[in-house]
Amino acid sequence: MNKTTQETMDKNIKLQEPNNNIGYLLWQTTMLWQKQMNNALSKVGLTHTQFVILASLGWLLKKSTNVTQKEIADFSKTDSMMVSKILRTLQKNTLVDRKEHKTDTRAKCVFLTSKGKDTLKEAFKIKLQSNSKFFSNLPDQERFINDLKHIINN
Repeated sequence: MNKTTQETMDKNIKLQEPNNNIGYLLWQTTMLWQKQMNNALSKVGLTHTQFVILASLGWLLKKSTNVTQKEIADFSKTDSMMVSKILRTLQKNTLVDRKEHKTDTRAKCVFLTSKGKDTLKEAFKIKLQSNSKFFSNLPDQERFINDLKHIINN
């Protein structure tokens, strides 16, 4: 690396104070949002990550009666091993059930129990209220949503 390149990098690093760095701000926002979501969802005995997996299952079950762990992981963009661990916890808490797949002996299909459906409905209400409160100060929520979609889909 030549001296000019190093000087430019050093200058850019100095200019990138944390409160002006988009990655840092996104991280801080995500941590604050996660904390508030976990606190709100604790009323129904869920963590935010458990809610995401449960909600993903709920959405997928609207399109198919045979939803696998892999499909939940792909849909939620979550690590397969983490999904498996969370599903074990949700099954232990009688929110989901897992059964052998009809045609793929390696896969298990995941279903919501009655308790799981009720919990998910209540969790959605809590989540909507919490999101509304958290993002209420955004000047243009629709633009923010579109900007996030743009990042995710590229």
